[in-house]
Amino acid sequence: MLSTVCGREASVLPAAGAFSEGELVRVSGLCKRFKGFSLEDVSFSVPRGAVVGFIGENGAGKSTTIKSLLGLIRPDSGRISLFGKEERQLGKADRNRIGAVLGETCLPENLHLKDIDAVMRHIFLHWDGEAFFRYAEKFALPVDKKVREFSRGMRQKVSLAVALSHGAELLLLDEPTAGLDPVARDEILDILYDFMQSEEHAVLISSHIVSDLEKLCDYILFIHEGKIVFFEEKDALGEKYALVRCPAEKLVGLDPAAVVAFYRGEYGASALVYRDRVPSSFETERASIEDIMLYFARGERV
Repeated sequence: MLSTVCGREASVLPAAGAFSEGELVRVSGLCKRFKGFSLEDVSFSVPRGAVVGFIGENGAGKSTTIKSLLGLIRPDSGRISLFGKEERQLGKADRNRIGAVLGETCLPENLHLKDIDAVMRHIFLHWDGEAFFRYAEKFALPVDKKVREFSRGMRQKVSLAVALSHGAELLLLDEPTAGLDPVARDEILDILYDFMQSEEHAVLISSHIVSDLEKLCDYILFIHEGKIVFFEEKDALGEKYALVRCPAEKLVGLDPAAVVAFYRGEYGASALVYRDRVPSSFETERASIEDIMLYFARGERV
């Protein structure tokens, strides 16, 4: 499907439509309006066996979208389906199939890990206390301290341990590595790799650390100012886009249809381009996901 974004055509896949057996999530035409911000016509899906990386600047709509999937925010319009059911029709057993980590940790601050284990046994149908404490040990979480004594990063680890300890098939993760050092982030990526060894599982994960998503994800979903810019296979992005760096006067010679966006500086110019539309006389270099995001969001248009 082709969607016009920023005055250009950007491919978006899979297309909105009937729910497929190969999907755990389908969002179609999701809209939510707040004072000063609107989520507009958001559509995407999360296939089984895939990790979808959700990127965008602060306030772009990532958290609003994820909270809508969890039923924490009621959209103004659009459809959300999980496991083939409308979100509002999900029962307790269906919701137990979802593991969630939100940007703001919602754990009771006066509890120890043993208390959290006891509480979760009454919430989740398939709670696995042994798995929870294995993750707690792996994350070096202290059993003798209350949550209020934990750092933000430690609280994120507790939330992830909970999400992974009740047999979830779908993980909805909003900035799960926020506040963590590179070693801890890499450790969490390894755990998510292990989770994805089952082709029945899927992950939707938002993060400002785009390099983490490049390591983990199969698809990249990019939202900007409440609108989806593209939803593409990660590997296809590297084939589709490239960077050109050259004197500003040479850049003018490019076909405008080849240029997504550009920057001009004192010593030259750079542009995000469609690789297959650039003449061989221009030297190109690989564009990272972060490069692509920045040019789409902040670059100048031809």
